[in-house]
Amino acid sequence: MPRSHAFHLAAVAATAALLAGCASTSAPVVADTPGCLGGVEVNRLLADINARRPAANLPEGLTMADAACTRSKLQQRLAGQAGRLAGYKAGLTNPAVQKRFNTDQPVWGALYTDMLLNDGAIVDAAFGARPLYEADLLVRVKDAAINQAATPAEVLAHVDQIIPFIELPDLMVESPPKLNGAGISAINVGARLGVRGAPLPVPQDAAGRAALLDQLRDMNVRLVDAQGAALGGGKGSDVLGHPLNAVVWLAQALKPVGASLRPGQVVSLGSFSALLPPKPGLKATVHYDGVPGLQPVTVTFR
Repeated sequence: MPRSHAFHLAAVAATAALLAGCASTSAPVVADTPGCLGGVEVNRLLADINARRPAANLPEGLTMADAACTRSKLQQRLAGQAGRLAGYKAGLTNPAVQKRFNTDQPVWGALYTDMLLNDGAIVDAAFGARPLYEADLLVRVKDAAINQAATPAEVLAHVDQIIPFIELPDLMVESPPKLNGAGISAINVGARLGVRGAPLPVPQDAAGRAALLDQLRDMNVRLVDAQGAALGGGKGSDVLGHPLNAVVWLAQALKPVGASLRPGQVVSLGSFSALLPPKPGLKATVHYDGVPGLQPVTVTFR
C-alpha cells in the first residue's frame, strides 16, 4: 500500500474515533422517530439560534420520543460550536414553571463550556431570540457514584461544590406560549448562557453535610435589582421538594440515552424564580439566604 494512502486511512480512522468519542461524551445519539426533525430542519434551527432570531415552533404533535431525537441532533451540532460538554440542566423542576408549559414532569438539556460565564458578567439584554433570566443553582459532580443516588443526602455525598448560578435561557421560537414539555426538551431546554458565582465547598464530615442538606431545602432565594428591589425568588423546596432531587431525577433520565454524570461536570438544578425578560441597564443579583458561605451572584444587562 502506498505510504500516502496508508497515512490517509490512518487519519480517517483517527478522525472517526475522535468523532465517536465526542459523540459518546457530548451528544448521545438517539434513534430516529417518525416526528423527529430532519437534518435540514435542525440546521435551520441552529442557524436561527446563532442569528438570535425566532425559530419556527416545533410541530404540535411532537412526542417526547420525537423531542429526544431532535434534542440529540441539536446537541451534536451545539457540541461542535459551544465548547466541550460542561454538564447538564434539569428544567421544569418547579411546579409553577411546569404549569406554564403545560406539563407535569421535568426535562433535561446539555450545557457546554462556552455557555458558562463568570460572576459579574455583562451580557446583551438581547442575548437570544426570546431571552430570559432566572435564579438557579449548580452542583459539581465529585464521582460517578452520583448516578446511583436515590436521595438528596446521597447526592450531596457525591458532589464537591455548590455554585451560585443565574441561568440565561432562550426560548428561541416564534411563539413561546405554544411550547410544551416536548417542545422545551427538543430545543435543549433553551440552554444559552449562565453566570456562575463563587463555589461553596461541600463539607467533608457527615454532620456538616447534614446541616447543608437542610439549609438547601429551607433556603430563601432572592432575586433583586441594583437597588435591592425584589425581582422574584422562592424556597429551596420549590424544586421537587429539595433542589438535589433534580440530580436524582436527571441521573435516571440520562440512562435511556446511554449518558451519565461524570466527575467535574456541573448540574443546573432549575428555577427558584419566575422566568423574567432582561432589560438594558438592569443589574440582577441572586442571594441564597440561609446557606452560610454561599455568596450572591450578579449579572448586568446592557
